[in-house]
Amino acid sequence: MKAVIQCGGMGTRLRPFTSVLPKPLMPIGARPVLELLLKWLRRNGIDDVYITTGYLGHLIRSVCGDGSQWNMKIKYTQEMEPLGTIGPLSLIRDELTETFLVLNGDVLTDLSLSRFIAAHRLHKDPVTIATACRVIKMDFGVIDEVNNAVQLFREKPTLSHLVSMGIYCMDPTVLQFIPSGVPYGFDDLMLQMMQGGTTVHVFKHDGLWLDIGRVDDFQSAQAIAWEEQSASIEVAAAAA
Repeated sequence: MKAVIQCGGMGTRLRPFTSVLPKPLMPIGARPVLELLLKWLRRNGIDDVYITTGYLGHLIRSVCGDGSQWNMKIKYTQEMEPLGTIGPLSLIRDELTETFLVLNGDVLTDLSLSRFIAAHRLHKDPVTIATACRVIKMDFGVIDEVNNAVQLFREKPTLSHLVSMGIYCMDPTVLQFIPSGVPYGFDDLMLQMMQGGTTVHVFKHDGLWLDIGRVDDFQSAQAIAWEEQSASIEVAAAAA
């Protein structure tokens, strides 16, 4: 199976650090997050990868090369203008002829790809989203009202949401929705598919997941021996 890693973003949430490094090359310990992501894919049996690049893409090419250092095959695309979170797939639509993975280039997780892909194959629809539960502490008093009258007041509540992990399993039929040469986000894709009556599925992951584009997650990742810990968890999960 092929995987597409989206690395074209500007990493604005991690500025000023991303003024000199693209977000996928931000270090987790001694390793760039993209290297950890590639090794995680390799441990899960994925060795054919496309990396979509834009901002500071030449640095990503310099670090990852052709992938041979990890027994992988890596090819690249280059966005002349930003194409959004899912638009870059239009640059390689002829290469994606079978079920494939799409991942953000700033993800760290111990998700079992074999289970994720198996869940996707159980249905006939083109997209499955890997999801995690995130608990968010509000910094404000939250008010529910009707006709300008307070019905409920909650002081700095904790809210729980099911969120996208930035990891997707897709069938080639999804490419028909993606235009060429214009910015197109994953939110645009979801809206278009659901308006057309296409079901989008989720796979709920209850393990580790960090979005390195968030400052809090980036800092949390520094305290984890990520490569060793995620590898041991994946082995245990596969044996279960």
